[in-house]
Amino acid sequence: MFPVFYSDEFLDHKTGKYHPESPERLTAIINALKQAAFAEKIRWIEPTPVLDNSSVMPLLVKVHSPGYINKVREIATTGGGYLDGDTPISPRSYDVALLAVSAWLNGMDAVLESANPAFVLARPPGHHAESDAGMGFCLFSNAAIAAYYALEQPGINRVAIVDWDVHHGNGTQAIVETNSQIAYCSLHQYPCYPGTGRATERGFHSNVLNLPVPPGSDISVYQPLWEKKVIPFLASFQADLLIVSAGYDGNAEDPLASVNLQPNDYGLFTHYCLGITSKILFGLEGGYDLDTLSQSVLATVSSCLV
Repeated sequence: MFPVFYSDEFLDHKTGKYHPESPERLTAIINALKQAAFAEKIRWIEPTPVLDNSSVMPLLVKVHSPGYINKVREIATTGGGYLDGDTPISPRSYDVALLAVSAWLNGMDAVLESANPAFVLARPPGHHAESDAGMGFCLFSNAAIAAYYALEQPGINRVAIVDWDVHHGNGTQAIVETNSQIAYCSLHQYPCYPGTGRATERGFHSNVLNLPVPPGSDISVYQPLWEKKVIPFLASFQADLLIVSAGYDGNAEDPLASVNLQPNDYGLFTHYCLGITSKILFGLEGGYDLDTLSQSVLATVSSCLV
């Protein structure tokens, strides 16, 4: 059975009627997975409530400044507002964001226990969230938090993060690039929001690989990058497990970027990752065209079931 971590509470992070990072993103994915030919092979798992997950707050404070955490909580508890022009907070957003962190930690536990992949379908996303600032629809840095959590587990000494979201994960990189036990690799459109992710950014321990691609890039651009850059980078790092910031906004139909991938291409990306290790935690980041978003998640999950 393939574990998928999800809660209806993730729909309670309200972003406004016309915001692209909407609850409908998750609804579309859930409906597609439940109607898929492999639906019976999916095990749906509710994340552990935050009050019952003793790891959430210590890791949150390790990755984010107390002042920033308090700011998110205060905006939510006083009725909501904005972190920046793109990043709304609704009354339940703080609690939902904490539950998202819990879900990513649960997913990591599942991967470590089974040595097989798992998927976290949570929102809000996280890869743009820096230690003391949220931005780009993101509140807490889920992938980075999961990486630090993994390093606390027995036998885990090195963790790699692959970010295939079309936007560079500036928050994830900033948080992990000083840690020699974590590698970060991002394939992203450039120039594009947030303007970071140049190829010259290599981390403090040569543990960062940024692969910017120009607008209009399709699988003919991505495939050689995976085969000649990403896979050798991951293989040489020899990580004990892999975290994938699984954004699906590189699809040709996506409204927030200009890359021309197709949903099945994410199945190929998944295949490449599985060639490195079966210990993979996938976590949802971007993807804003509901149809191609759903079909891309199906391609990822089905590749894990082969």
